[in-house]
Amino acid sequence: MANKRDYYEVLGVDKKASADEIKSAYRKLALKWHPDRWVNGTDAEKKTAEEHFKEAAEAYSILSDPDKRAKYDQFGFAAEQMGGGAGGFDFGGMDINDFLRNIFGGSFGFDFGGFGGGGFGGFGGQEAGPRVVRGRDIRTSVKLTLEEIANGCEKEISLERARPCSDCGGKGAKSESDIKTCPTCGGQGRVRQQTRGLFGGIGYTIGTCPQCQGEGKIITNPCRRCNGTGLERKRELVKVRIPAGVEDGMQITIRGEGHAAPHGGTNGDLLLVINEIQHPQLQREGNNLFYTRIISVMDAMLGCEVSVPCLDGSYKVKVEPGTQSGTVVKLRGKGLPSVQGYGRGTGDLYVKFQVWVPHKLSKSEKEALENMRFSSSFTPDLTREDKATFDKVKNIF
Repeated sequence: MANKRDYYEVLGVDKKASADEIKSAYRKLALKWHPDRWVNGTDAEKKTAEEHFKEAAEAYSILSDPDKRAKYDQFGFAAEQMGGGAGGFDFGGMDINDFLRNIFGGSFGFDFGGFGGGGFGGFGGQEAGPRVVRGRDIRTSVKLTLEEIANGCEKEISLERARPCSDCGGKGAKSESDIKTCPTCGGQGRVRQQTRGLFGGIGYTIGTCPQCQGEGKIITNPCRRCNGTGLERKRELVKVRIPAGVEDGMQITIRGEGHAAPHGGTNGDLLLVINEIQHPQLQREGNNLFYTRIISVMDAMLGCEVSVPCLDGSYKVKVEPGTQSGTVVKLRGKGLPSVQGYGRGTGDLYVKFQVWVPHKLSKSEKEALENMRFSSSFTPDLTREDKATFDKVKNIF
């Protein structure tokens, strides 16, 4: 952040706050802004979380130390120019993972080693242990009809993905004796180098071990089938249950059905994108469905019964005598459900009647209609419902 805020303001505590109050305030902020909570956020949200997390950690590193707090209370940020450590973000030689563990007693609830990929490069601690490798995600699509979407369905997806080697069982070596502790990092997966900070303080940089690539182990006699990776490509069928109400473009995450990770790591996920097949008669808008039915002038005048397609079969709808072109009838509950019950429940089906007027008439038909042209029944006399219908049509233009 461009301009530093007062450390007490950052933590939201009074200048007379006790050590326990300061610790409690920092704990809440660290939980709120920890990058693991914002892994699915936008780039801007991730950056904001990173800045707030660093700001809170810096404030706590000063206010939790009696000497640094006293100098900060007396000199403010100028204390850092005096070697007081205020504003230097120095944890006294302790990396941030040890610092957080001392505060939270190991119950923080996050993977402290995960900072390396979330914008906090260099904070990962050696004590965090070997890096847990995660397999890559697989992104694919599935086509669904409206009928399948209405009820939910089970689909079989054909995938080519990395799976544990059938010869070595995913270990990368035929025998356990061929897997050794990495001599460079001692099995930690990370190496630490001491550095001197901007204001003279001692700090550390943490990096992935170059020999074992963070796994903490090396293979001395690789499996011939997989060349030590522990993986092989296989084409498999995966059964996926798709909930009712999904929409075109929606993505469903199936945990653990992506690529396997080397040497027993965590599987990636399957990201399934929904492609909705257009229905030949029904149009979708959210959870609602729309259907246009063309009727004859005689049916509109005299009334009739028509069959309307629904996702669970056909449905009989009565056309009232005197139905005007543009009249809409709502079939409640004949639309689509919300995904897993979220939203406004099940949608409706709207049926719009359009009256078709013939282009050509026979001589006898013309004569019959001419006799009725000036009848009072054929002279426009709009009811309230008629006006409402015509106003809706007028708004289209």
